[in-house]
Amino acid sequence: MTALHPPGLPLFRAVVAARLGLHFDDSRASVLAGALQRRAESAKVDPPEYAERLRADPVFAARELRDMAEELTVGETSFFRHGAQLDALRAVIEELPSASLRGARLRVLSAGCSTGEEAYTIAMVVRDAIQRGAFQDATIRAVDLRAGALASAARGVYPASSLGEAPAEARDRWFRKDGAQLVLDPTIRSMVRFEEKNLADDDRDLFRPRSYDVVFCRNVLMYFTAETAGALVQRIARSLVPGGFLFVGHGEALRGIPHDFQIRYAPGAFFYQKLEQPAEADAAWRWHERRSVDPLESETRVIIAAPLPAPPVDLEDAWRDDVRPAAEEVDALGPGAGPASARAPSPSPSPPLDLEPAIDLLRRERFADALVHLRSLPGGSERDPDVLLLRAVLLTRGGDPRGAEIACMALLELDAANAGARYLLASCREADGDHGGAAEHDRAASYFDPTFAMPRLHLGLMARRAGDAERARDELGRALVLLQREDASRLLLFGGGLDRAALIALCRAELASAGGGA
Repeated sequence: MTALHPPGLPLFRAVVAARLGLHFDDSRASVLAGALQRRAESAKVDPPEYAERLRADPVFAARELRDMAEELTVGETSFFRHGAQLDALRAVIEELPSASLRGARLRVLSAGCSTGEEAYTIAMVVRDAIQRGAFQDATIRAVDLRAGALASAARGVYPASSLGEAPAEARDRWFRKDGAQLVLDPTIRSMVRFEEKNLADDDRDLFRPRSYDVVFCRNVLMYFTAETAGALVQRIARSLVPGGFLFVGHGEALRGIPHDFQIRYAPGAFFYQKLEQPAEADAAWRWHERRSVDPLESETRVIIAAPLPAPPVDLEDAWRDDVRPAAEEVDALGPGAGPASARAPSPSPSPPLDLEPAIDLLRRERFADALVHLRSLPGGSERDPDVLLLRAVLLTRGGDPRGAEIACMALLELDAANAGARYLLASCREADGDHGGAAEHDRAASYFDPTFAMPRLHLGLMARRAGDAERARDELGRALVLLQREDASRLLLFGGGLDRAALIALCRAELASAGGGA
C-alpha cells in the first residue's frame, strides 16, 4: 500500500460512509488517509485495527464519531451568505400556511448549521417579519454533528470577518463590539435552539411530519453519498408542511426535482416549495451520482435524477424570428455592436491570467474571497474582459447589484457586444425593480449571442411572474432548446448554482404552468 492508500483505508471509508454518510472518492483519499492516521494514533492502535474497531464496536464508534466529524467536514459559513436567497425568503415568507394565521409560530430548521451564522441570519430576517406582523413568533432549530461548532454557535461571539456580507444596518442593530470580537444581541440568540444531530440518521424527532415551514440545508448534500443525500431530502420533504420551502446551496440543486417539490425562482436565487398535493411517485426515480468531466462544470456530485420527459416540438428555429427586432433594439448600443459570432474575441493579456482559484471559490460560494483573489492579480488585469466578467458574476451572486452593474458597464466599454455582461445587467435591473430595463438587456444578450440560453430563460420567468402566459411559453420554449446544448462553463457562471438538468427541469415546470407542453 502507498501512503495515499494505507492499510485499513477501504474499510475506514466504508465506515465513514455508513456512520456519517460522507463520500470520499479517490481524489480525496489523502484527506481520508490523514484522518485515519491521526485518529489511529490518538487511539494508540494501528490504522487497520482502528478501522475494524469502528466497524465492530458501536460504543467505540459512538465515542469517535464527534472527532471524526471534526476531522472530515468543513464548516465554511458567514452571516448573510448568498443574500439573494435571503431576499427570496423575505418575499415568500408570508405565503407559508402557518404564517397566514394570526398568532401562528413560524418554524425553521437550519440543517448543518456549523458555527451558527446561518441560523442567526435567518433569525434576523424572521425578526423583521414578526415586527411587520406577519406572524407572532418563531422557533429556529439549528443542528450539526460537530459539538465544537455548536458550542461556538451558542456563545454568539464572532470575529468581524464573519460579517463580510452583512448589511451595515444589521451590524449596527444586532452586534456590539467587545475588543476585537462582536457579540450577538440576546434577542436574536434567544430565537435559535442548537442541537447535536447526525443528518445521516433517520432521526424521527428531528424529521417529524409537518414540523417545519422552512428548511435551510445549504452546502450539506455535496458531502454525502448519493444514498444518504437522497434519504435526507426525503426526510426533509416529510418534515415540511405542504407549501413549505427548502433552500439548498448553489450547485446542490435537486436534479430532476423529486415529486414532492416544485422549483421556484426569485431574482438571483432558485429554491424549492413542497407541493400542496404531491404528484404520484414515479417508479423510475433513482438516486445516483454523476462525475463531471468538464473542469468548469459544478463539482457537486449529488443528483436526484429521473428520466426527463421527451422535449416539446423542436423550437430551434423559432428564436430566429426575434433576431431582426432585437437587432433594431441594439442599433444604438454603440460602435462595434453586433453578434458575437461576427466579432473578433477581445485580446487577453500575456501571460494568461490564472482565474481558476477564483472560479473554484465561486463554486464554493466564497464570493468575497474570490473577489480578493481577483484584486491580487497583476496590475492592469482589472481591465481584462474575463476578469471584469467574473467580477460582475461574483458581485451579482454576492448580492451587490450596484457593484455588478459598474463592472458590467466597464466591460461593455471594451466589448459592447458582450452577451454575458448584458445578461448580468438584466439580473441587476430586475433586482432593482426595473423589469423593462431587464427585458431590454436580455433581448440584447440574445441578439449578440443567439445560442445563450439564460437570457431566454430569464425573459420567460419574468413573463410568468407578470402573468403574460403567451410570452412566457414563447421564451421558455426557446430556452428549453438552448439549455440542452449550453456550454458547461457558461452554466457555471450564469446558472445561479443550478446545473443543466436542474435548469431544464425548471424550464419544463414553468412552461407547463404557463400552459405549454412540458
